[in-house]
Amino acid sequence: MDTLTLTFGILAAVILFLYGLQGFAREVQAHGQATLQAWFGKVTRHRVPGFLLGALATAVVQSSSAISSIAVALVGSGVIGFRQSLPVLFGANVGTTATAWLVAFKLTGLGPFFLVIGGLLSMLPGRMQVVGKSLFYFGFIFFSLGLISQSLAPLQASPAFAAWLQVVESPWAGVLAGMVITLAVQSSSVTTGLIIVLVQQGLMGADVAIAVVIGANLGSTGTALLASLPLQREAHRAALANLLFNVGGLLLWAPFIPWLARAITGAMETPAMAVAMAHVLFNLSTALLFLVLLRPFAAVVDRLLPPRPATSPA
Repeated sequence: MDTLTLTFGILAAVILFLYGLQGFAREVQAHGQATLQAWFGKVTRHRVPGFLLGALATAVVQSSSAISSIAVALVGSGVIGFRQSLPVLFGANVGTTATAWLVAFKLTGLGPFFLVIGGLLSMLPGRMQVVGKSLFYFGFIFFSLGLISQSLAPLQASPAFAAWLQVVESPWAGVLAGMVITLAVQSSSVTTGLIIVLVQQGLMGADVAIAVVIGANLGSTGTALLASLPLQREAHRAALANLLFNVGGLLLWAPFIPWLARAITGAMETPAMAVAMAHVLFNLSTALLFLVLLRPFAAVVDRLLPPRPATSPA
């Protein structure tokens, strides 16, 4: 297979994966956003329920970028306050680790099942059509992951890919690669899924993959930053907090990536599961730390980007 055909085959599979993620998130948001907004307003009054809401919503929607953007938009519209949004943003980073486990357990074979069932249900009227579309896109995600796995197989004999792996062998280079890829595709789930498939194919070591996945977390903040641009100052503050949270987690963990990779790889059954577990440990430990330090963290954001002073009535 020539390089051009291989490249376009991989890109096509990745685009299909991204399309499936976007379609699934769009269907869930279109028919559940009003409920989600109501829950955000009620649940985020306390930090732990807000954190759990962010994690569960992201695990269901399969997109931390979507939940982060919704939280930022709700802050901008005044539905929830800036400090109320922080636990949701922390939880969204934990919820996004669900994608890694779905790929690590090799559930791509379920794709055709969900595609067929979802396609049939989407032909029915009423609420079943909504359920069918969601199931269809959910199956589309797994089906496209299977295509990615097949399209990446020829890379085992690619000198160019071997040379690229040598470039990203250092933790910081891997982090940078993960950030750039995620910024390009606007989805950390795509990056995570792609990297774990590479590990399953034996094309990438767990230590490099963990660094790339950690970098993907930072790249995922780009969507919330873009979503905040046309909104009010409070939305800008929420997007900045999301960025600082991910930068803080990166600075805390990056020096320990080699140690983390060795420890977890020895404890897990497969390298792919080791990457998924490292992803969970990194995101969960960072989120819990920032949840405990919520007030001082919010104070740092206040100092960097103070809230707009309230205008007195004329």
